[in-house]
Amino acid sequence: MTSTPPIAHQVAGHAGFLNQVEDSDGSLLVKFAHIKEVLFYQTIVADDALAPLRPIVPAFLGTLKLEGQLAETGDTGEPARITPVEGIPQREFIVLENLTYRFDKPNVLDVKLGTILYDEDATPEKRARMEAAARATTSGETGMRLTGFQVYDLAATKPIITTKEYSKLLKSAELPQGVARFFPLTTDTVPPEPSQTAASQVTASQTTTSSTVGTSGTGLPADILLPILQNIREDVEEIRDRVAEVHVRMRSASLLVIYEADWERAREGLRLLEEAISKGEQPEDEDYEEDENEDEASGDEDEQRPPLPYTVKLIDFAHSTPVPGQGPDEGVLKGLATFMELLDGRIEQVQKHMPT
Repeated sequence: MTSTPPIAHQVAGHAGFLNQVEDSDGSLLVKFAHIKEVLFYQTIVADDALAPLRPIVPAFLGTLKLEGQLAETGDTGEPARITPVEGIPQREFIVLENLTYRFDKPNVLDVKLGTILYDEDATPEKRARMEAAARATTSGETGMRLTGFQVYDLAATKPIITTKEYSKLLKSAELPQGVARFFPLTTDTVPPEPSQTAASQVTASQTTTSSTVGTSGTGLPADILLPILQNIREDVEEIRDRVAEVHVRMRSASLLVIYEADWERAREGLRLLEEAISKGEQPEDEDYEEDENEDEASGDEDEQRPPLPYTVKLIDFAHSTPVPGQGPDEGVLKGLATFMELLDGRIEQVQKHMPT
């Protein structure tokens, strides 16, 4: 690994702490390793008591330490020297799958879960600060907070970022409004065409920060958005049921929700999903992915990635700890239940726009 460029679709957390592995195909990412998070992932892999969590967290590939890079020695015969990489601390990283990899234009939402946002070893000062944050936001009352999200503007070919400042001002009664902003419904009947000017001036990595998501190029038609919402809702319910089986405390963990903004890629992802389910397969089985890669081997890199219409995973376990015999994290369960209710409300809204 020569360097770790920042990941393109980070919507929450600390900037610069989440990076792509430059020498990979983009399917991996690294983040600064927190000892408790490393231990939690290792425990999920090794301890059957946490086996219910395995399908609902990102794939964990271990840790690495970036020592530096080999210096040029020419033909002197001297052993290569390792020199530090400028701007990157010489510390351990955790290696995870990049959940946005199989999306072309990912809409990404980070939902902070739990009514308690500090772990047992927090200082009194941090505990007081986190308790105040829970009271001041929707976390304390509902067990969840819309930490940040991005929604693609297809006309401008760039994502519009809604930052955590929006979530800090959001009241519990306004959460349906926030969810609707992340799952916008287009009124167009055909995908918007990017303007030549926008397409020439904007790259895929550029973003815009806005408190109000525009409607000119955002949103999916109801016949795509509705099944995506319904499937996401089913997955959140499964995650809720699995979390209820394990005795853990997940302080400040998040639910990461991703779905495809590109109309045709989303349609194709739904088709592949339905086809896999009809065959009794899991959509992300290795055989399923290999078959799709074989079918599209002649295409470009994007086409070789079997499209997913959506994915939902639990992430961020720097403050998560197994607590055998103490039951599940009720605050996290409350947050997941709240999010399910919000999805139910958005599903009902979108159903009214379905063609008769």
